[in-house]
Amino acid sequence: MLAFGDGKRGGSEGGVKMEGVVITEWKDIPVELLLRIVSLVDDRTVIMASGVCSGWRDAICLGLTHLSLSWCKNSMNNLVLSLAPKFTKLQTLVLRQDKPQLEDHAVETIAGYCHDLQDLDLSKSFKLSDLSLYALAHGCPNLSKLNISGCTAFSDVGLEYLFEFCRKLKILNLCGCVKGATDRALQGIGRNCSQLQFLNLGWCENVGDVGVMSLAYGCPELRTVDLCGCASITDESVIALANRCPHLISLGLYYCRNITDRAMYSLVHNRVKNKLAMWESMKGRCDGEGLRSLNISQCTALTPPAVQALCDSFPALHTCSGRHSLVMSGCLHLTSVHCVCAVQAHRPHTEPYMQLGRSPACEPAGGRTMPLRADGVRNGEHIITHHAALLDASLEDVMN
Repeated sequence: MLAFGDGKRGGSEGGVKMEGVVITEWKDIPVELLLRIVSLVDDRTVIMASGVCSGWRDAICLGLTHLSLSWCKNSMNNLVLSLAPKFTKLQTLVLRQDKPQLEDHAVETIAGYCHDLQDLDLSKSFKLSDLSLYALAHGCPNLSKLNISGCTAFSDVGLEYLFEFCRKLKILNLCGCVKGATDRALQGIGRNCSQLQFLNLGWCENVGDVGVMSLAYGCPELRTVDLCGCASITDESVIALANRCPHLISLGLYYCRNITDRAMYSLVHNRVKNKLAMWESMKGRCDGEGLRSLNISQCTALTPPAVQALCDSFPALHTCSGRHSLVMSGCLHLTSVHCVCAVQAHRPHTEPYMQLGRSPACEPAGGRTMPLRADGVRNGEHIITHHAALLDASLEDVMN
Protein backbone atom coordinates (compact mmCIF):
# COMPACT_ATOMS: atom_id res chain seq x y z
CA MET A 1 0.00 0.00 0.00
CA LEU A 2 1.36 3.46 -0.90
CA ALA A 3 0.57 6.75 0.81
CA PHE A 4 1.18 9.93 -1.18
CA GLY A 5 1.67 13.28 0.51
CA ASP A 6 -0.82 13.68 3.36
CA GLY A 7 -3.06 10.95 2.00
CA LYS A 8 -4.50 8.41 4.44
CA ARG A 9 -5.17 4.78 3.84
CA GLY A 10 -8.82 4.44 2.79
CA GLY A 11 -11.40 1.74 3.20
CA SER A 12 -11.13 0.52 -0.40
CA GLU A 13 -9.01 -2.58 -0.57
CA GLY A 14 -5.92 -2.24 -2.77
CA GLY A 15 -6.19 1.55 -3.06
CA VAL A 16 -5.08 4.77 -1.43
CA LYS A 17 -7.59 7.40 -0.40
CA MET A 18 -6.31 10.93 -0.87
CA GLU A 19 -8.62 13.83 -0.08
CA GLY A 20 -11.68 11.84 -1.05
CA VAL A 21 -10.10 10.25 -4.14
CA VAL A 22 -9.25 6.57 -4.16
CA ILE A 23 -6.03 5.81 -6.07
CA THR A 24 -6.08 2.25 -7.37
CA GLU A 25 -3.73 2.61 -10.35
CA TRP A 26 -0.66 4.67 -11.22
CA LYS A 27 -2.67 6.67 -13.73
CA ASP A 28 -4.87 7.97 -10.90
CA ILE A 29 -2.05 9.93 -9.25
CA PRO A 30 -2.90 13.67 -9.36
CA VAL A 31 -0.85 15.69 -11.85
CA GLU A 32 0.54 17.98 -9.13
CA LEU A 33 1.85 15.03 -7.13
CA LEU A 34 3.24 13.35 -10.23
CA LEU A 35 5.19 16.46 -11.21
CA ARG A 36 6.53 16.74 -7.67
CA ILE A 37 7.75 13.15 -7.84
CA VAL A 38 9.27 13.76 -11.27
CA SER A 39 11.21 16.75 -9.95
CA LEU A 40 13.01 14.48 -7.47
CA VAL A 41 14.31 11.85 -9.89
CA ASP A 42 17.00 11.90 -12.59
CA ASP A 43 16.24 12.76 -16.20
CA ARG A 44 16.56 9.19 -17.43
CA THR A 45 13.83 8.13 -14.99
CA VAL A 46 11.63 11.03 -16.10
CA ILE A 47 11.81 9.82 -19.69
CA MET A 48 10.92 6.28 -18.62
CA ALA A 49 8.01 7.60 -16.52
CA SER A 50 6.57 9.41 -19.52
CA GLY A 51 6.00 6.01 -21.14
CA VAL A 52 4.02 4.44 -18.28
CA CYS A 53 0.64 5.53 -19.62
CA SER A 54 -0.94 8.25 -21.73
CA GLY A 55 -1.93 10.23 -18.63
CA TRP A 56 1.60 10.34 -17.32
CA ARG A 57 2.96 11.11 -20.78
CA ASP A 58 0.67 14.11 -21.21
CA ALA A 59 1.29 15.43 -17.69
CA ILE A 60 5.07 15.11 -17.88
CA CYS A 61 5.35 16.42 -21.40
CA LEU A 62 3.36 19.53 -20.56
CA GLY A 63 4.91 20.09 -17.13
CA LEU A 64 8.59 19.36 -17.75
CA THR A 65 10.68 22.51 -18.26
CA HIS A 66 14.25 21.31 -17.55
CA LEU A 67 15.98 18.33 -19.15
CA SER A 68 19.54 17.06 -19.52
CA LEU A 69 20.57 14.33 -21.94
CA SER A 70 24.29 14.52 -21.18
CA TRP A 71 24.12 11.03 -19.71
CA CYS A 72 23.34 9.60 -23.14
CA LYS A 73 26.55 8.06 -24.48
CA ASN A 74 25.07 6.63 -27.68
CA SER A 75 22.21 7.45 -30.05
CA MET A 76 21.65 10.97 -28.71
CA ASN A 77 20.30 12.05 -32.08
CA ASN A 78 17.58 9.40 -32.04
CA LEU A 79 16.69 10.28 -28.46
CA VAL A 80 16.35 13.97 -29.31
CA LEU A 81 14.24 13.18 -32.38
CA SER A 82 11.82 11.14 -30.26
CA LEU A 83 11.61 13.51 -27.29
CA ALA A 84 11.54 16.99 -28.84
CA PRO A 85 8.01 16.61 -30.29
CA LYS A 86 6.74 15.58 -26.83
CA PHE A 87 8.57 17.97 -24.49
CA THR A 88 7.50 21.18 -26.17
CA LYS A 89 7.50 23.27 -22.97
CA LEU A 90 11.20 22.87 -22.26
CA GLN A 91 12.97 26.01 -21.08
CA THR A 92 16.36 24.45 -20.27
CA LEU A 93 18.01 21.72 -22.34
CA VAL A 94 21.52 20.37 -21.74
CA LEU A 95 23.08 18.36 -24.57
CA ARG A 96 26.71 18.58 -23.48
CA GLN A 97 28.77 15.66 -24.79
CA ASP A 98 32.12 14.09 -24.05
CA LYS A 99 32.01 12.20 -27.34
CA PRO A 100 30.52 14.28 -30.18
CA GLN A 101 27.24 12.81 -31.39
CA LEU A 102 24.77 15.59 -32.05
CA GLU A 103 24.04 16.46 -35.68
CA ASP A 104 22.17 19.28 -37.37
CA HIS A 105 18.91 17.41 -37.91
CA ALA A 106 18.56 16.90 -34.14
CA VAL A 107 19.00 20.61 -33.41
CA GLU A 108 16.61 21.48 -36.22
CA THR A 109 14.01 19.24 -34.57
CA ILE A 110 14.55 20.97 -31.23
CA ALA A 111 14.11 24.37 -32.85
CA GLY A 112 10.98 23.15 -34.59
CA TYR A 113 9.19 22.11 -31.39
CA CYS A 114 10.78 23.75 -28.33
CA HIS A 115 10.00 27.41 -28.92
CA ASP A 116 10.11 28.30 -25.21
CA LEU A 117 13.80 27.40 -24.80
CA GLN A 118 15.75 29.93 -22.76
CA ASP A 119 18.85 27.95 -21.78
CA LEU A 120 20.61 25.64 -24.28
CA ASP A 121 23.93 23.84 -23.86
CA LEU A 122 25.44 22.41 -27.05
CA SER A 123 29.07 22.44 -25.90
CA LYS A 124 31.54 20.14 -27.65
CA SER A 125 29.16 19.50 -30.54
CA PHE A 126 31.90 19.35 -33.16
CA LYS A 127 29.57 17.96 -35.84
CA LEU A 128 27.14 20.87 -35.87
CA SER A 129 27.23 23.36 -38.75
CA ASP A 130 25.63 26.72 -39.43
CA LEU A 131 22.39 24.91 -40.29
CA SER A 132 21.84 24.47 -36.55
CA LEU A 133 22.36 28.18 -35.95
CA TYR A 134 19.87 29.11 -38.65
CA ALA A 135 17.29 26.77 -37.12
CA LEU A 136 17.79 28.15 -33.61
CA ALA A 137 17.56 31.72 -34.89
CA HIS A 138 14.05 31.11 -36.19
CA GLY A 139 12.78 28.57 -33.67
CA CYS A 140 14.21 29.73 -30.33
CA PRO A 141 14.16 33.55 -30.21
CA ASN A 142 13.80 33.58 -26.40
CA LEU A 143 17.26 32.16 -25.68
CA SER A 144 18.94 34.02 -22.82
CA LYS A 145 21.75 31.54 -22.13
CA LEU A 146 23.66 29.69 -24.85
CA ASN A 147 26.75 27.51 -24.52
CA ILE A 148 28.33 26.53 -27.83
CA SER A 149 31.90 26.28 -26.56
CA GLY A 150 34.04 23.97 -28.63
CA CYS A 151 31.69 24.04 -31.62
CA THR A 152 34.53 24.53 -34.06
CA ALA A 153 32.51 24.25 -37.29
CA PHE A 154 30.34 27.32 -36.74
CA SER A 155 31.25 30.31 -38.93
CA ASP A 156 31.05 34.01 -38.14
CA VAL A 157 28.33 34.34 -40.78
CA GLY A 158 26.20 31.79 -38.96
CA LEU A 159 26.77 33.41 -35.57
CA GLU A 160 26.00 36.86 -36.93
CA TYR A 161 22.72 35.52 -38.30
CA LEU A 162 21.84 33.94 -34.94
CA PHE A 163 22.42 37.19 -33.06
CA GLU A 164 20.04 39.06 -35.35
CA PHE A 165 17.15 36.95 -34.04
CA CYS A 166 18.22 35.90 -30.52
CA ARG A 167 18.38 39.36 -28.99
CA LYS A 168 17.63 38.34 -25.40
CA LEU A 169 20.97 36.65 -24.79
CA LYS A 170 22.51 37.42 -21.40
CA ILE A 171 25.03 34.60 -21.06
CA LEU A 172 27.04 33.43 -24.08
CA ASN A 173 29.92 30.96 -24.16
CA LEU A 174 31.95 30.95 -27.38
CA CYS A 175 35.14 29.52 -25.88
CA GLY A 176 37.07 27.63 -28.53
CA CYS A 177 34.83 28.68 -31.42
CA VAL A 178 37.99 29.40 -33.36
CA LYS A 179 36.29 29.75 -36.73
CA GLY A 180 33.12 31.56 -35.71
CA ALA A 181 34.25 34.02 -33.04
CA THR A 182 35.65 36.86 -35.14
CA ASP A 183 35.29 40.62 -35.19
CA ARG A 184 32.34 40.20 -37.55
CA ALA A 185 30.53 37.99 -35.04
CA LEU A 186 31.26 40.39 -32.19
CA GLN A 187 29.93 43.29 -34.23
CA GLY A 188 26.73 41.28 -34.61
CA ILE A 189 26.56 40.90 -30.83
CA GLY A 190 27.13 44.61 -30.34
CA ARG A 191 24.32 45.52 -32.73
CA ASN A 192 21.71 43.13 -31.38
CA CYS A 193 22.45 41.78 -27.90
CA SER A 194 22.35 44.82 -25.63
CA GLN A 195 21.31 42.72 -22.60
CA LEU A 196 24.46 40.56 -22.67
CA GLN A 197 26.14 40.21 -19.27
CA PHE A 198 28.53 37.26 -19.59
CA LEU A 199 30.74 36.46 -22.58
CA ASN A 200 33.47 33.85 -22.86
CA LEU A 201 35.78 34.30 -25.84
CA GLY A 202 38.62 32.17 -24.50
CA TRP A 203 41.12 31.00 -27.13
CA CYS A 204 39.34 32.71 -29.99
CA GLU A 205 42.45 33.89 -31.80
CA ASN A 206 40.55 35.75 -34.53
CA VAL A 207 39.09 38.24 -32.07
CA GLY A 208 40.64 41.71 -32.36
CA ASP A 209 40.16 45.25 -31.12
CA VAL A 210 37.46 46.07 -33.68
CA GLY A 211 35.23 43.31 -32.39
CA VAL A 212 35.81 43.96 -28.69
CA MET A 213 35.23 47.69 -29.11
CA SER A 214 31.94 47.01 -30.93
CA LEU A 215 31.02 44.69 -28.11
CA ALA A 216 31.80 47.27 -25.44
CA TYR A 217 29.80 50.00 -27.15
CA GLY A 218 26.78 47.80 -27.80
CA CYS A 219 26.63 45.81 -24.55
CA PRO A 220 26.88 48.21 -21.58
CA GLU A 221 25.50 45.58 -19.17
CA LEU A 222 28.56 43.34 -19.50
CA ARG A 223 29.78 42.00 -16.17
CA THR A 224 32.13 39.18 -17.14
CA VAL A 225 34.34 39.06 -20.22
CA ASP A 226 36.92 36.35 -20.84
CA LEU A 227 39.49 37.23 -23.49
CA CYS A 228 42.10 34.71 -22.39
CA GLY A 229 44.22 33.64 -25.33
CA CYS A 230 42.92 36.41 -27.61
CA ALA A 231 46.48 37.37 -28.42
CA SER A 232 45.62 39.99 -31.05
CA ILE A 233 43.84 42.45 -28.77
CA THR A 234 45.63 45.54 -27.45
CA ASP A 235 45.03 48.25 -24.87
CA GLU A 236 42.22 49.64 -27.04
CA SER A 237 40.00 46.69 -26.17
CA VAL A 238 40.47 47.09 -22.42
CA ILE A 239 40.04 50.85 -22.61
CA ALA A 240 36.74 50.43 -24.45
CA LEU A 241 35.49 47.95 -21.84
CA ALA A 242 36.60 50.25 -19.02
CA ASN A 243 34.86 53.26 -20.56
CA ARG A 244 31.63 51.64 -21.70
CA CYS A 245 30.95 48.78 -19.27
CA PRO A 246 30.62 50.25 -15.76
CA HIS A 247 29.33 46.98 -14.26
CA LEU A 248 32.38 44.92 -15.24
CA ILE A 249 33.39 42.62 -12.36
CA SER A 250 35.52 39.96 -14.07
CA LEU A 251 38.05 40.25 -16.88
CA GLY A 252 40.29 37.53 -18.29
CA LEU A 253 43.40 38.66 -20.17
CA TYR A 254 45.63 35.61 -19.91
CA TYR A 255 48.33 35.58 -22.59
CA CYS A 256 47.19 38.91 -24.04
CA ARG A 257 50.77 40.07 -24.38
CA ASN A 258 49.96 43.32 -26.18
CA ILE A 259 48.31 44.67 -23.03
CA THR A 260 50.37 47.41 -21.36
CA ASP A 261 50.16 49.74 -18.37
CA ARG A 262 47.88 52.01 -20.39
CA ALA A 263 45.10 49.46 -20.11
CA MET A 264 45.57 49.10 -16.35
CA TYR A 265 45.47 52.84 -15.76
CA SER A 266 42.30 53.12 -17.85
CA LEU A 267 40.61 50.68 -15.45
CA VAL A 268 41.87 52.72 -12.49
CA HIS A 269 40.73 56.00 -14.03
CA ASN A 270 37.24 54.74 -14.71
CA ARG A 271 37.01 53.27 -11.22
CA VAL A 272 37.62 56.74 -9.79
CA LYS A 273 35.22 58.34 -12.27
CA ASN A 274 32.47 55.85 -11.49
CA LYS A 275 32.88 56.31 -7.74
CA LEU A 276 32.54 60.07 -8.08
CA ALA A 277 29.46 59.70 -10.28
CA MET A 278 27.83 57.33 -7.80
CA TRP A 279 28.70 59.32 -4.69
CA GLU A 280 25.41 61.17 -4.43
CA SER A 281 23.01 58.39 -5.38
CA MET A 282 24.80 55.69 -3.39
CA LYS A 283 25.91 57.92 -0.50
CA GLY A 284 29.47 56.91 -1.16
CA ARG A 285 28.80 53.20 -0.62
CA CYS A 286 30.29 51.77 -3.81
CA ASP A 287 32.94 49.46 -2.39
CA GLY A 288 30.96 46.56 -3.80
CA GLU A 289 31.30 47.88 -7.34
CA GLY A 290 34.19 47.23 -9.69
CA LEU A 291 36.50 44.37 -10.57
CA ARG A 292 36.44 41.28 -8.37
CA SER A 293 38.42 39.01 -10.67
CA LEU A 294 41.28 39.76 -13.07
CA ASN A 295 43.61 37.38 -14.86
CA ILE A 296 46.74 39.05 -16.27
CA SER A 297 48.91 35.93 -16.34
CA GLN A 298 51.61 36.06 -19.03
CA CYS A 299 50.90 39.76 -19.69
CA THR A 300 54.62 40.41 -19.58
CA ALA A 301 54.50 44.08 -20.64
CA LEU A 302 52.84 45.21 -17.39
CA THR A 303 54.87 46.95 -14.68
CA PRO A 304 54.47 46.82 -10.87
CA PRO A 305 53.34 50.46 -10.40
CA ALA A 306 50.43 50.08 -12.82
CA VAL A 307 49.25 46.76 -11.39
CA GLN A 308 49.65 48.02 -7.81
CA ALA A 309 47.54 51.07 -8.65
CA LEU A 310 44.88 48.73 -10.00
CA CYS A 311 45.04 46.55 -6.91
CA ASP A 312 44.70 49.60 -4.66
CA SER A 313 41.71 50.90 -6.61
CA PHE A 314 39.79 47.62 -6.51
CA PRO A 315 39.85 46.24 -2.94
CA ALA A 316 38.08 43.06 -4.05
CA LEU A 317 41.18 42.03 -6.02
CA HIS A 318 43.35 39.74 -3.90
CA THR A 319 46.85 38.35 -4.32
CA CYS A 320 46.86 36.61 -0.95
CA SER A 321 46.86 32.85 -0.48
CA GLY A 322 43.49 31.18 -1.01
CA ARG A 323 41.89 34.30 -2.48
CA HIS A 324 43.61 34.67 -5.84
CA SER A 325 41.17 36.93 -7.64
CA LEU A 326 44.12 38.81 -9.15
CA VAL A 327 46.03 36.13 -11.06
CA MET A 328 49.56 37.00 -12.20
CA SER A 329 51.17 33.63 -12.88
CA GLY A 330 54.17 33.87 -15.14
CA CYS A 331 54.81 37.53 -14.28
CA LEU A 332 57.91 37.26 -12.10
CA HIS A 333 58.51 40.99 -12.37
CA LEU A 334 55.25 41.65 -10.49
CA THR A 335 56.26 39.96 -7.22
CA SER A 336 56.18 43.30 -5.39
CA VAL A 337 52.44 43.75 -6.01
CA HIS A 338 50.27 42.96 -2.99
CA CYS A 339 46.63 43.43 -2.04
CA VAL A 340 45.49 45.14 1.16
CA CYS A 341 45.24 41.83 3.04
CA ALA A 342 48.84 40.96 2.27
CA VAL A 343 50.04 44.42 3.29
CA GLN A 344 48.16 44.19 6.60
CA ALA A 345 49.94 40.93 7.34
CA HIS A 346 53.24 42.81 7.60
CA ARG A 347 51.89 45.26 10.19
CA PRO A 348 51.64 44.84 13.99
CA HIS A 349 48.29 43.56 15.27
CA THR A 350 47.84 46.72 17.35
CA GLU A 351 47.86 49.03 14.37
CA PRO A 352 44.39 50.36 13.48
CA TYR A 353 42.85 48.88 10.36
CA MET A 354 41.91 51.99 8.48
CA GLN A 355 42.78 51.38 4.85
CA LEU A 356 39.75 51.03 2.62
CA GLY A 357 37.54 50.24 5.61
CA ARG A 358 39.12 46.81 6.10
CA SER A 359 38.68 44.96 9.40
CA PRO A 360 41.03 42.52 11.18
CA ALA A 361 38.95 39.73 9.64
CA CYS A 362 40.76 40.39 6.37
CA GLU A 363 44.11 39.50 7.93
CA PRO A 364 45.35 35.95 7.36
CA ALA A 365 45.41 33.58 10.30
CA GLY A 366 48.59 33.94 12.32
CA GLY A 367 49.53 37.23 10.69
CA ARG A 368 51.85 35.51 8.23
CA THR A 369 52.94 37.11 4.99
CA MET A 370 50.77 36.07 2.09
CA PRO A 371 52.76 34.50 -0.75
CA LEU A 372 52.20 35.87 -4.22
CA ARG A 373 51.68 33.52 -7.15
CA ALA A 374 54.07 34.85 -9.73
CA ASP A 375 56.08 31.70 -10.16
CA GLY A 376 55.08 30.91 -13.71
CA VAL A 377 52.82 28.26 -15.15
CA ARG A 378 54.30 24.78 -15.08
CA ASN A 379 51.87 22.92 -17.30
CA GLY A 380 48.82 23.35 -19.48
CA GLU A 381 46.58 21.39 -17.12
CA HIS A 382 47.06 24.01 -14.41
CA ILE A 383 46.07 26.76 -16.84
CA ILE A 384 42.87 25.05 -17.92
CA THR A 385 41.83 24.01 -14.39
CA HIS A 386 42.37 27.46 -12.91
CA HIS A 387 40.79 29.11 -15.94
CA ALA A 388 37.65 26.98 -15.53
CA ALA A 389 37.44 27.80 -11.81
CA LEU A 390 37.53 31.53 -12.54
CA LEU A 391 34.79 31.14 -15.14
CA ASP A 392 32.54 29.26 -12.72
CA ALA A 393 33.00 31.94 -10.05
CA SER A 394 32.30 34.70 -12.55
CA LEU A 395 29.16 33.02 -13.77
CA GLU A 396 27.87 32.72 -10.18
CA ASP A 397 28.38 36.48 -9.78
CA VAL A 398 26.34 37.15 -12.92
CA MET A 399 23.53 34.81 -11.94
CA ASN A 400 23.36 36.30 -8.46
